[in-house]
Amino acid sequence: MKLAQSHSYYIKSVIEIESERERESNLMATSHVDVPGEPTETGTALLETATGTIQGFQPINNIHQHLCAFHFYAHDMTRQVEAHHFCGHLNEDVRQCLIYDSPNKDARLIGIEYIVVESLFLTLPDDEKPLWHSHEFEVKGGYLFMPGVPGMVERQDLKQVCKTYGKVIHFWQVDRGDPLPLGIPQIMMALTRPGQLDENIAKDVEKRFGVSFEEQREQRKDLTGPDHGIHPLANAAGRGLKTELREVDIPPATSMPRVFV
Repeated sequence: MKLAQSHSYYIKSVIEIESERERESNLMATSHVDVPGEPTETGTALLETATGTIQGFQPINNIHQHLCAFHFYAHDMTRQVEAHHFCGHLNEDVRQCLIYDSPNKDARLIGIEYIVVESLFLTLPDDEKPLWHSHEFEVKGGYLFMPGVPGMVERQDLKQVCKTYGKVIHFWQVDRGDPLPLGIPQIMMALTRPGQLDENIAKDVEKRFGVSFEEQREQRKDLTGPDHGIHPLANAAGRGLKTELREVDIPPATSMPRVFV
């Protein structure tokens, strides 16, 4: 009888563990859908191996860091996306990042971000500034981090990021389960105050990457943002922004200059 009870308990424990794993898997893949198309064929893989050996990939090879953060649609703060930035410097004042929905091999390229220092941001026209967001809160709040990088090394770079501004455009709305990039690109924004980030998303990321936003917040409280403070026109100037498509008249082809060869 004791053996039977023990066996039943073991089965129950295994079921509970499997259920927990399934819940975790579902949580990690809430926005993940299979991309339509056939599996990569062996011939294609061999061709990629050959071209990968022959060709150079200087722009991609310039990527030197991985930042994890969160973006929300500039017109709908409730639609929040985990964003993995793979970035490289164009120079000391400008970075450019490819944004993926995960750090995995099958990650989808969902957007891009340009990051500039404060002095460059201040040179932008006033009608351009609302398209850019500040990074101070997400850095000091502990929400932006470099997976796997030791704290002291990470801190040296985040001291700079904390003072910058970024412009993000997403092409693939993975949060609604789109199997391919559908619709027109959308402007995204970043966290700017407490309580904005969905608690479930926050806990999921903390668990998967072994980080604590609260601990990081405490460690970074002495960091400083832009020297002139966050510009009032940044972060969509406190309003919602949405890109939309509309038809316009274009000059007829007959009005184009003719070129004789």
